[in-house]
Amino acid sequence: MVLPSNQMASGLSSDRLAQLVSIGIDLSSQKNLGELLNRILEAAQSLTHADGGTLYLMRNQQLEFAIVRNLSLGIHQGGRGGEALAHDPIPLYLADGSPNLSTISASAALFSKTINIADAYDSTDYDFSGTHRFDERNHYLSRSFLTVPMLDHEENVIGVLQLINAMDAGGAIVPFQVDDQVLVESLSSQAAVVITNRRLIERLEELFVSFIKVISNALDEKSPYTHGHCQRVPVLTMLLAEAAHSTGSGPLKDFSLSDKDRHELEIAALLHDCGKITTPVHVVDKSTKLETIFDRIHLVDTRFEVLRRDARIRLLEARLEHPDPADLAGLESEYTRYCAQLDADRDFLREANIGGEYMSAAMQERVLRIARDYPLDDPAGARVGLLSREEADKLCIARGTLSDDERQIINNHSNSTIKMLEGLPWPKHLRNVPEYAGGHHERMDGKGYPKGLTRAQMSIPARVMGIADIFEALTASDRPYKPGMTLSQSLAILGRMKLEQHIDPDLFDVFVREKVYLKYARAFLKPEQIDAVDESAIPGYTAAAA
Repeated sequence: MVLPSNQMASGLSSDRLAQLVSIGIDLSSQKNLGELLNRILEAAQSLTHADGGTLYLMRNQQLEFAIVRNLSLGIHQGGRGGEALAHDPIPLYLADGSPNLSTISASAALFSKTINIADAYDSTDYDFSGTHRFDERNHYLSRSFLTVPMLDHEENVIGVLQLINAMDAGGAIVPFQVDDQVLVESLSSQAAVVITNRRLIERLEELFVSFIKVISNALDEKSPYTHGHCQRVPVLTMLLAEAAHSTGSGPLKDFSLSDKDRHELEIAALLHDCGKITTPVHVVDKSTKLETIFDRIHLVDTRFEVLRRDARIRLLEARLEHPDPADLAGLESEYTRYCAQLDADRDFLREANIGGEYMSAAMQERVLRIARDYPLDDPAGARVGLLSREEADKLCIARGTLSDDERQIINNHSNSTIKMLEGLPWPKHLRNVPEYAGGHHERMDGKGYPKGLTRAQMSIPARVMGIADIFEALTASDRPYKPGMTLSQSLAILGRMKLEQHIDPDLFDVFVREKVYLKYARAFLKPEQIDAVDESAIPGYTAAAA
């Protein structure tokens, strides 16, 4: 027996209408899709006193099982908190392309019509052989069925809600009444709107996060020497944040993270260097001191070769003037000594050009001596030094490859990051992203940049990101001017930074105590970098009280 879907209810009680309204309000407040699906099916079963129910979602012309529930059998599969589903999806169309009209749920979806069956064992309109097999296995009786398509605002079927076995007050199976059908149709309409909205929000969020990752990847690709930095910093940031969240004692015992907080911090970590998109490539990608668009050390090599050839020409001219070899012994010796000195000074400048952690004052003085001790004629005929003043200054850079001006250009990326991020209309749950992302170069003593904030002016997540950014840079093995440091070396530097009020002292102690550094190292560092760490020897580290 199939009840007509267009028959109007004889009259719904005010209690049931109030229950429907209450359910609608509850559904609209659900933020998690899995929990939302649970509530839809639970509400439908509650409204109709149905023993069983299945909620299908439409995907690729198939109805996929989302939730299966049966109260008397104790079945709860899918949704949030349910057991894993192991059911094949139901196709709307058969292999030959014909509509799947023998399956009740597919038929309801194909025609966008409710199907109400009083007794499946008397029905010949649909194939219930699978239902009968289920009944035999479980000693169950699936009799009354109410199958309702879920239509969105564009009248597209997004799923199907199917209820089984309406129960009367005495526990007997009865057909679903017209009032039941009206209520479930109304509920399914509300549910379809809520599901569509939730899916839209989730897809927009996925699109947003994917777009952020595209930007992050593009920044890493911009410079092969910092490749992976924008991927590794978020991982380390979240490891340290979780460790701080789990701390049950000490100054950070009250710090906690909600799921919203975690999402916000991860977004900020992914975007922490987005301002580098404005930094010139020849500065971001500067692997040697003399590099601009190209490495000018090759020009210096050419000048050395000119000096060598000039010396050779002078020697050959002298030989022409003094055929007797005895007269040239001194010149030959001086030429050999001069060429050896050229080679030594050229090799020294090549080494100085690479950069490193420290260049001594004596080495800087040698650069200046070489610059002035090898005069050359410029194209206008004027006598000039081997190196220009700008080249000499660059080669005397004490640490790394960046001059003060270039470092200021790099440092300006924090200002650009803040400017870019503050210009975006962030939703309420992401409003702290600019502050978190823009503060990773601040110091606890207020001597950082770009705003010169002190520890008291910074949030804990922003301070977390500062430690993550530094540790990643110390241990990174893809920088051309230095090898990746070992754990013990990196922790010693971080410890000194703690003592100098560069980084947050409490977070640093958690970083060491909870071995965040080791968790990160096992995922990203080379085996030779993971050396033994004596935590008691780390400068400034304060172990937990016994």
